[in-house]
Amino acid sequence: MNRLNRFILSFSIVVALTCFLPVLPTHSLPVIDTQVTARDFFKVGVEKILHGNYQQAIKDLTQAIQINADFDTAYSNRCLGYLELQDYHNAIADCTQVINLAPNNAQAYLNRGLAHYRLGDYRAAIADNNEAIRLKHYDFRAYYNRGIASAGIGNYSDAIADYNRALSVIPQHLLPQLADIYNDRGLARFALADTQAAMLDFRMAIRLNANDYRAYFNRGCACIKIGDELGAVSDFTDSLRLNPSHGQAYFNRGITFYQLGYEQAAIWDLQKAAEDFEHKGEKVAYVKTLELIKVMRKQISSKSEIALAF
Repeated sequence: MNRLNRFILSFSIVVALTCFLPVLPTHSLPVIDTQVTARDFFKVGVEKILHGNYQQAIKDLTQAIQINADFDTAYSNRCLGYLELQDYHNAIADCTQVINLAPNNAQAYLNRGLAHYRLGDYRAAIADNNEAIRLKHYDFRAYYNRGIASAGIGNYSDAIADYNRALSVIPQHLLPQLADIYNDRGLARFALADTQAAMLDFRMAIRLNANDYRAYFNRGCACIKIGDELGAVSDFTDSLRLNPSHGQAYFNRGITFYQLGYEQAAIWDLQKAAEDFEHKGEKVAYVKTLELIKVMRKQISSKSEIALAF
């Protein structure tokens, strides 16, 4: 059973959420005759971003920039297209250009911080969100984004402080965003071994957004930590109801089933987990899950042999 415990420790770590996406810039453009054509391309590009046609939007916004190289809002909106297409290096380049043209543009720092975060450069993300907060101290997104970047480098206390700030300024009608903040604060508290406080945050996240599979999964992990295996099974089941292709939830529920003595259910769950890991190209998780299934089957077989001997 010791080997099983090692697998639990290596696979029940929860994953932080993604950043909040920024909104489109809303400040007006100058009315200058030489920019009429650039503005036309800009308007078409923004419309295409709003409809999810990011590739074509980038082409139109590039046309606007070619006509007017100082068109800061065209760079800003093209950055949003790059962010959606996960082209983070170009997104950073566009945000940097916006900052060069408009140094007090908090949105550009927020966007560039998001791109840095998604590239795994958490310290650069923190630095950009520092600037965004300096320029716009009431923007909950900057506090939240700085918080998850701090969590990315293991500064969980700083992350919690930023989540608290975000909760203090976020409009209370933004329920899914509120749920995300509580969920991530729960993750930071869980990492600091404050399991009871983490549990409260996960409960609040579920209350605010009952359709977020991650909050159920995270609360299930907290249930394991406090020895509530039945609660963990219930939460992992709800997580899978909302996201049937969540291999980690199958894995954790399988481990919990095994600890409860439901051996065949445990093996079935681990097989589903292995299928999901293989499908997603998570080779290490796939191989370790198969190894664990072999260990379980061997232990089940040994117990059967002992029973027959009696």
